[in-house]
Amino acid sequence: MGIVGIFGFLTHYIVPFVLVLSLLVFVHEMGHYLVGRLSGIRILAFSVGFGPEIAGFTDRHGTRWKLSAIPLGGYVRFFGDEDASSKTDNQQLSAMSPEDRARSFAGAKLWKRAATVAAGPIANFLLAIAIFAVLFSIYGRSVADPVVAEVKADSAAADAGIKPGDLLLAIDGSKVTTFDDVRRYVSIRPGRHIIVTVERNGQSLDFPMVPQRTDMTDQFGNKMEVGIIGIVTNQDVGHFRQQTYTPLQAVVEGTRQTGSIVVGTFQYIGNLFGGYMKPDQLGGPIRVAQASGQMASLGLAAVLQLAAVLSVSIGLLNLMPVPVLDGGHLMFYAIEAVRGKPLGAAAQDIAFRIGLAMVLSLMVFATWNDISALIG
Repeated sequence: MGIVGIFGFLTHYIVPFVLVLSLLVFVHEMGHYLVGRLSGIRILAFSVGFGPEIAGFTDRHGTRWKLSAIPLGGYVRFFGDEDASSKTDNQQLSAMSPEDRARSFAGAKLWKRAATVAAGPIANFLLAIAIFAVLFSIYGRSVADPVVAEVKADSAAADAGIKPGDLLLAIDGSKVTTFDDVRRYVSIRPGRHIIVTVERNGQSLDFPMVPQRTDMTDQFGNKMEVGIIGIVTNQDVGHFRQQTYTPLQAVVEGTRQTGSIVVGTFQYIGNLFGGYMKPDQLGGPIRVAQASGQMASLGLAAVLQLAAVLSVSIGLLNLMPVPVLDGGHLMFYAIEAVRGKPLGAAAQDIAFRIGLAMVLSLMVFATWNDISALIG
């Protein structure tokens, strides 16, 4: 790869990836920072990125704001923390005066610690809602009513008896209002039995079927395994109903979209453990960088949409009950609330080591999937 090729790779993939990820990390850590400050906890550092500091400054409160060399995360370090993972420095804590202890993270009341930790993922969800709301209010959305225009031969829908003109009402009892609802539900259920309810000639009819497992290729050549039932809508044959939204409606729809991603993620994980989806669909930083570059080529709206989806993913990932992650801290606080005292230092240290190993293993696995997808 020559100089021009390297420059093109950096500008097309790495720069959009770093900008998108830095935004999401900044918002996540800002959630921790703001609630921590409101809770009276002293904050030593706010970093976007890990590793050596590239640039930074210290504000009048004594907080060091910095940009660090490795753009794969970030952290807020509180007074009394041993390291960036908010592990308590017990030796330092025991030597503190009562006044200093009250301003440390470990010395704060349980509800303040829990609120400060939960604020990071919550900030990610709020960012996603805000992005979707802005996109819906500015651009609206192309909507396909769940009316069947065509049924593909030898498909699950054809075998079940679905006909052109049928109006899809629900799947497995869950109401659908657009064909996107149908596609979202079906795509993560290849090989699973579902019941599609339609309206035909004023009657409500149920049709059991099994979505077919199919490899799809998007416009960028990325392959993914999805479930399909073989229904063609008016949108697919060139008929776009454009839905517009008032600002309030956009916020409601943004919240609904964010909730759909959350539900879809849990459903995907369930299908993964159930053996209905392949684990090679799980992507890591390389695939995210690739997607960032691809969305950048489509314009700002596409990049923002990707940022919203990734923000939800980061929020959910951090809520996993794994030590080192926010969800692990919240798990410890729940245990502390039940016991009336925190777990011992030795138990917490073992848990953090196990949690770190789990997170690193997940990252290695996801990165291996990325590399495997690149080399075919």
